[in-house]
Amino acid sequence: MPDAALAALRGASHEASSRTNHTDGVWLADDEPVLPGIRPRYVAAPGSTAEAAAVLRAAAAHDLAVVVCGGMTKQDWAAPPRRCDLVLSTRRLIGVVEHVAGDLIAVVRAGTLVTELRQLLAPAGQQLALDAPLPGATVGGTVAVSTSGPRRMLYGTVRDLLIGVTVVRPDGVVAHAGGKVVKNVAGYDLGKLITGSYGTLGLVTECAFRLHPSPAASAYVSRRVADPAAAGRLVADVLGAQVVPSALEVDAPPEGGFEVVVLLEGTAEGVAGRAVRTIRLLGGDAAISDAAPGWWSAYPWGSGDVGLKLTAALSGVPALLGAALAARERHGVPLRLRGSAGTGVLYVGLPGTAAPQTVAGVVDALRAAARDVSGHAVVLTAPAAVREHVDLWGPVEGLELMRRIKQQFDPDARFAPGRFVGGI
Repeated sequence: MPDAALAALRGASHEASSRTNHTDGVWLADDEPVLPGIRPRYVAAPGSTAEAAAVLRAAAAHDLAVVVCGGMTKQDWAAPPRRCDLVLSTRRLIGVVEHVAGDLIAVVRAGTLVTELRQLLAPAGQQLALDAPLPGATVGGTVAVSTSGPRRMLYGTVRDLLIGVTVVRPDGVVAHAGGKVVKNVAGYDLGKLITGSYGTLGLVTECAFRLHPSPAASAYVSRRVADPAAAGRLVADVLGAQVVPSALEVDAPPEGGFEVVVLLEGTAEGVAGRAVRTIRLLGGDAAISDAAPGWWSAYPWGSGDVGLKLTAALSGVPALLGAALAARERHGVPLRLRGSAGTGVLYVGLPGTAAPQTVAGVVDALRAAARDVSGHAVVLTAPAAVREHVDLWGPVEGLELMRRIKQQFDPDARFAPGRFVGGI
């Protein structure tokens, strides 16, 4: 029996594409790697915004549920979608559309790898100041899940660096927001709305970013201490000084202790002077290196493990460090904590083999501790057995507003249904 949906998808792709063999853009998902928790029927890889819009119009006409994927680095984050008929890959939406070096602006297609973009901008002495905690992550996926790394302290998050975005809505309508000028804020709120929406509001095809000059020099100043109070004092000392760090990170491995690391960037002379002052601030056996620690800008968990994101007011970071240490000891699990002590964003990793009840106890303890310091605790990723025992999101303010936004963008709930908070 003919597959009407497949024929419609291929026809839409062919009509919008100049490629001769139109079946290359849409195919059955038989040989496609299975995404966590879902079994797609079709895969589409549009090569342009126009082709993506045509494919999504056909998908809407056949009531197909859609999940967008890029580098496949975060598909196990959040909840699995309730259903998925079509996987829409951004693998062909790659490259820099425009780089205006004089204005420090770049327009990039969503499937471009963050690491490749770094290489493309380097000859101009410029950078998109986003770290890549997960190798293989794409620009679109980074926006969709709002990932950032240590240097968010100086440069901000992806939400701060995104100044324009092109989005294809679930009904196939193309929307543009922002622009290529930093001070042009027309439609800028759409970019903020899309960022961190986990692909539930539409497909990002192009992003316009504000760039920064690449630093001429950098240095990492570090010191190891034994307890969270000491780590907290070092963090406070650095924040209170005039050393202008690009990042202020802390790492607490399962075997104990804390390592505080300060990243300094700038001119060679300026970095050297600030490094001397930072060594004095940290005291003790503080050391300087031109290379990052091995754990730098990586999440403290591996594939199949449990990963949490904690936030806190800056003054509450020491208390949150202490709560994580107490949870490790109380529940007897090799918990590892790492993150930006300079912004109050920390990450916790637990083995995927830990008993679900144990993980639930750790999550409850950390969620209570985060709440006490004006923060939150969210489970980003976990095995299926753990998900059955743990509320991934915890209490979330503004949930009804989020549901109304979802209704406006995706009234038929076809884009990654159920993946976001509250089953959105």
